[in-house]
Amino acid sequence: MNNALDFSAWAKHQQSRVEEVLDEVLPSENLAPQKLHGAMRYSALGGGKRVRALLCYAAAELCSTDDSVADAAAAAVELIHAYSLVHDDMPCMDNDDLRRGKPSCHKQYDDATALLVGDALQTLAFDILSTPELCSSANQQISMLNLLAKASGSLGMAGGQAIDLDAVGKSLSQQELETMHQLKTGALIQAAAMLGAAGGTLAQISAVQHFAENIGLAFQVVDDILDIEADTATLGKTAGKDADSNKPTYVSILGLDVAKQLANTLYQNALDALLPYDEKATRLRELAGFITQRSF
Repeated sequence: MNNALDFSAWAKHQQSRVEEVLDEVLPSENLAPQKLHGAMRYSALGGGKRVRALLCYAAAELCSTDDSVADAAAAAVELIHAYSLVHDDMPCMDNDDLRRGKPSCHKQYDDATALLVGDALQTLAFDILSTPELCSSANQQISMLNLLAKASGSLGMAGGQAIDLDAVGKSLSQQELETMHQLKTGALIQAAAMLGAAGGTLAQISAVQHFAENIGLAFQVVDDILDIEADTATLGKTAGKDADSNKPTYVSILGLDVAKQLANTLYQNALDALLPYDEKATRLRELAGFITQRSF
């Protein structure tokens, strides 16, 4: 860890770090099937803020997790996230033509390729995390695989997306909306932090879990706010899409001002989880601020 770096410099360093890992583990577009591999690289490289990877690396700093484990975990969660975006953008799902400031995978290629890209990115994530002897403890490695699998499946991200699709045009309570987002967005964000914390003590892991639960929900609250307040160029995806699609959001249920208050409360709760820890938790604290205060 280098606390001499300010947060922006640290984040850029870690973003470059995970980009290098992803570039190495993704198959070359010159390797058959070339179209699929090219589309995988198109969808996974060179885009996004890498928030999940940053959370993984920040938690790894607090918990002194081995660099090789942190790299594998950060790449794995970014691959799962990329796969989910490819599938979410497809016409049968959210039907969005723009992602990370460029055409969505199904627009740049075609629907069938996008479907296969998502499938292949997902399996590659587990390929990386199951690399033999990645961890000194086989039990630790199995636990990490289990954590990512649960966060990605029907009781996690995929289940949250299913609830989201069913909720279009319906009225949800705040608790129902929170449950949906804890699965759709929060589960993978929490998994990213928990995978980074794999080398920590039980007390450290518990603190990271409490931190991640709050910051994962805050992430979605802020996303709902940004959908109203930010423009398409800033977001890198279509602004106002949730409102246009008549999706329930924190803003539509609570109003803009109360949604902002909720985001700030969750931010403070996340910080409180880190109170027992010194400068080794600095990057987690900074990430909490970045996630919850990036535009308002």
